[in-house]
Amino acid sequence: MQSINPFSGEVINNYPEYTSQVVKTIICQVDNAFRQWKLTSFEHRANLMRNLQARLLERKDELAGIMVAEMGKVQREAAGEIEKCALACSFYAGHAATFIKNESIQTEASESYITYQPIGTVLAIMPWNFPFWQVFRFLAPALMAGNTGVLKHASNVSGCALAIEQLVLEAGFPENVFRTLLIGSSHIREVIENPLIKAVTLTGSTPAGKEVASVAGSALKKSVLELGGSDPYLILEDADIEKAARLCVTSRLLNAGQSCIGAKRFIIFDKVYDAFETEFLRLIRQATYGDPTDPQTTIGPLARPDLRDELHSQVEKSREMGAKVLLGGFIPEGKGNFYPPTVLADVVPGMPAYDEELFGPVAVLFRFTSEEEAVRIANDTVFGLGAAIFTSDISKGKRLAEKGLEAGCVFINDFVKSDPRLPFGGIKESGYGRELSIVGIREFVNIKTIVLK
Repeated sequence: MQSINPFSGEVINNYPEYTSQVVKTIICQVDNAFRQWKLTSFEHRANLMRNLQARLLERKDELAGIMVAEMGKVQREAAGEIEKCALACSFYAGHAATFIKNESIQTEASESYITYQPIGTVLAIMPWNFPFWQVFRFLAPALMAGNTGVLKHASNVSGCALAIEQLVLEAGFPENVFRTLLIGSSHIREVIENPLIKAVTLTGSTPAGKEVASVAGSALKKSVLELGGSDPYLILEDADIEKAARLCVTSRLLNAGQSCIGAKRFIIFDKVYDAFETEFLRLIRQATYGDPTDPQTTIGPLARPDLRDELHSQVEKSREMGAKVLLGGFIPEGKGNFYPPTVLADVVPGMPAYDEELFGPVAVLFRFTSEEEAVRIANDTVFGLGAAIFTSDISKGKRLAEKGLEAGCVFINDFVKSDPRLPFGGIKESGYGRELSIVGIREFVNIKTIVLK
C-alpha cells in the first residue's frame, strides 16, 4: 500500500498490509474494549471528545499537511477540514447525552420507555477526498454513543488513517476503542462478515456501496451508505446572478471538484442564462491550479492520475457526441494530476456528462424555460444527494425544495455543505441512512423498548 504525492508524483510512504490474522486480532481487541467503553458515562466520553477537539486544533497545520501531501487538497481547505472535525467533536460532546437519553412513552403499563444502547463495533469504510472529515462525522457520534470503531480508509491516505488513530489515543480514549485497519478492498468482505462487527458505514462510489450493502445485508448487519452525487443547482429568473455565480463556482471548484456534494449541473432559466454564463465563466477563469502548498493556489491536483484520465475521458466522449466545451477540457503538460476548470454546454441524455457523476472541476450548463422543465432536468439522474435553488422568491424556493427536487438536502441561495447539526445523506443511488445531527447518532444504536407492569 502506497501513499503517492499527487503533485510531485513522489512516493511518501509504503505501508505493509495487515494480514487476515492481524485484522482478526485487532477486531477482537476492539470488541473487548467495547465491553468496558459502553459502561462509561456520557460525561466521561464528552471530556475525552473535547480533548480530541483540542488535539485537532493544536495540530491543525501538521494534520492539514498530511492531507495536502497524500491527496492534493490545498492547504487552506485542509486546515478548514480539521477545524470542521473539531466542530463535530464539540457538537457531539455537548449534545449526545440529550440525543440518546431515555424517552418515556405513555401506555397502560406502569412504566414504558425507549432506551438507546450502543450495539458494538462499527466498521467505517471511508474515501480519500475528505480523509479526516469523512471519518470524524462517523467517529464522534459512534464513540459518544458508546460504540467502538474500526476504520478501513482509502489506501492512498493511510497516513491520515494512522494519524486519526493516534489522535484518539492522545486524547485519552482507552486503547482499542478506535483502530485503523491497513487493508485493501479485497479484505472488506471478511471484515464485514466477522461476527464481532455489528454494522458498517461507507462513504464512496455507488458500485462500492452496492457491494458493501449486499455483503452486510446477507449477514443481517445494518449499513449506512453515503454515495455519489450529481447535484443540480437551479438558477431561477429572479436570482441574484452575481451571488449565484460566485457560490456556484465555489462549490464546483472546492476540493478540485472532488466532492460528492459539489455543484455539478447548473440549470438556468432562459432569460438569465447568458448573464449567468458570462459571470460564471469570468469567475471560474480566475481559478489557478498548481502547488497545493502555495497560498495563491485555488485548485490542487486530482488525487490520482487514473481519476484525472477517467474525468477527461468523460469530457472527450461528451464532446465527440456533440457537447460544447466553453472552457478547459484538456490535460495540461507538466507534473501533477491537474485538470483545468472545464465548462460544458449542449449536453443531452446519453452523454457521460449527462448520465454520470463528474468527479473533478467540470461544470455542465443547462437552459430551461419553465419550472416543470427545470425540475425534470434536475431529477433526471440516478443520484439524489444534494441540490440548490437560487431565487428571491423564498416561498417558491421552499416549495421546490420540499415538493420538487429529489435529494437528501436542498439549500436555498447557498451551496450544499454538511453540518454536524443537520442530517446528511441521500436517496436513490446516492445511498440511504443519515449521518450527523440527532439522526446520525441514532443510526447505530439499539432502540430498545422497556415495559414495566
